[in-house]
Amino acid sequence: MSSWRAAVRARGRAGDLPRRGAPRARVLTTEDLADARNVCALDPVGAVLAAARLDVAAAVGFGAAGGQAWGFPDSGPLAAICWSGANLVPVVPPSVTGADAVDAVLAFARMARAQGRRSSSVVGERSAALALWDELSRSWPAAREVRPDQPSLAIDRDPDVEPDPAVRRARLDELGLVLPACVRMFAEEVGYAPVATPGSAYALRVRSLVAEGRSFVRVDGEVPGGDPVVAFKAELGAVAGGVAQVQGVWVDPTLRGRGLAAPGMAALVVETRRVVAPVVSLYVNSFNAPALATYRRVGFEQVGTFATVLF
Repeated sequence: MSSWRAAVRARGRAGDLPRRGAPRARVLTTEDLADARNVCALDPVGAVLAAARLDVAAAVGFGAAGGQAWGFPDSGPLAAICWSGANLVPVVPPSVTGADAVDAVLAFARMARAQGRRSSSVVGERSAALALWDELSRSWPAAREVRPDQPSLAIDRDPDVEPDPAVRRARLDELGLVLPACVRMFAEEVGYAPVATPGSAYALRVRSLVAEGRSFVRVDGEVPGGDPVVAFKAELGAVAGGVAQVQGVWVDPTLRGRGLAAPGMAALVVETRRVVAPVVSLYVNSFNAPALATYRRVGFEQVGTFATVLF
């Protein structure tokens, strides 16, 4: 028995889901969306990435949402779901334990193998994400990187530090500043620069976040050379179920060490809780001690653990 199976089985006894041979999932339709969103609501912070895509599917259809949703089991009430799009995001709620949790992962792995690798990552709550990759690694190409320990942090109150009054929502006329900053952040975090030419998926995504008021920046007016610079930036990459997940937190390397990150995050938290969602969350690599210290100083507390497998 693989180590993840043993660990999952140890979480609790098998549930009451029917067993009919190999575990199977089903492709969800718009008629299943309410039930799928209810599954996500059992762990709104852990499921926010998938729930955000389900909300898009509910509004404009699965085609426009950019993927599929799979449900487990293949008949009857849903116990777990998985979003398959740019990211593969399993959602196995804490209430699904023992053999049921194992079977949900096996069923999603079966769907993913049949579809072939289309996602750039597997990401989500650690036990489900790593279990899914354990199954897929036997047939999919090797991962470029596995990040197995990413504390999931959240805050649902006022921050513990004073907000930076210079942090605000980015404007569309600032895309020429914001997009290069996003590219630099992505390259630092992932290890390569995304294609960000006009009309590319990445450029359109950044533009969409700015247009929706989900991009926050501090723009310092003058630096040596006379050009404005994005000193701090962050985006609300996923919003669903009363949770806004922060992504892409970045401080210009030439301005690091000046105490911009904590007040910048505090400003984002205040405005996001005022207008967007009552809970602000993020996840960060466990080895990134400076970032963890900053977020905890702001008032974020660990509520779970994520894992990410990058291709």
